Amino acid sequence: MAHIGPSYDDGDRTRAEAVLRTSAGTELRSEGIARRNPKDTDVPEIGEELATSRALSGLAHALLEATVADIEQNLHRPVGLES
Repeated sequence: MAHIGPSYDDGDRTRAEAVLRTSAGTELRSEGIARRNPKDTDVPEIGEELATSRALSGLAHALLEATVADIEQNLHRPVGLES
C-alpha cells in the first residue's frame, strides 16, 4: 500500500512524504522538498507537485535498492539491475 502526503508549506518551502508498505511488512519512506525562489510568483500547486514528485522519485530509488538487497539475499551473491 502506498500513501502520499500530506504536503505542507512553511513559507517558501513545501514538503511531501511518500510511504510504501509491502505485504511482507517492509516500510519505505521518502521526503521531497521544493523551495520557491522569493522572486517567483507564489503558486502552491507547483510546490506541491515538485515536492511530491521528489518524494516519489526517492521512494522509487529506495524500492529498487530494497529489491536488489532481497535478490542478493536469495542468490547469496552481488547482483546489478539495469533499466
